[in-house]
Amino acid sequence: MDQRVFIFVNGFLPDPKRAQAMVRPDDILIAADGGIRYLLALRFQPHAVVGDLDSLHPLLLETLQQQGTVIHSYPREKDETDLELALRHALEYGPQAIRVVGAVGLRLDQTLANMALLAAPWLEGIDVRLDDGLEEVLLVRSEGTVEGLPGETVSLIPWGMPVEGITTEGLRWPLREETLYPDRTRGISNELTSPRAHVRIRSGLLFVVHRRGAG
Repeated sequence: MDQRVFIFVNGFLPDPKRAQAMVRPDDILIAADGGIRYLLALRFQPHAVVGDLDSLHPLLLETLQQQGTVIHSYPREKDETDLELALRHALEYGPQAIRVVGAVGLRLDQTLANMALLAAPWLEGIDVRLDDGLEEVLLVRSEGTVEGLPGETVSLIPWGMPVEGITTEGLRWPLREETLYPDRTRGISNELTSPRAHVRIRSGLLFVVHRRGAG
């Protein structure tokens, strides 16, 4: 089974039970600083905590260390967000997939920065997604897959430049070797027509945003 790393961020988590259901027993769990509150609330033991640790009580850190959690501490004044640091540490586990939980919503600037991190060259070749159980965001560099229920919303959003040669399968309004532009909204609010949709592109970077049903 592919190695997966889950990074919990100190952002908005609309449905903790959905997030809890995504985690498998063999997943590696990392808290990006205050994201530890979600892991502990869901009764998960983190493998590591990464960040400036400004939102964690020293006694909690001591307890976590005694329980085997690795603490990676950084200065409060730094050039990277706690999530960026956590993503870099996640690579040490050699994962095939990384899921970032609690990284969408609450603050627009943080959300945009978290999405932009998906385009980091050092993450290429790894299936990295922002996923809170309700919404997931992935960046397609060549091809990608979304799984869900028919009728769920899937939006295709070009990142920074036109995306050419887009071909989709499993969406209500298919694209066949077409181009989407960052200053147009044609790719918004498509729908799944099957349990799996596939997206391929020839050039550019394409965000795929999948919103699951409310059930």
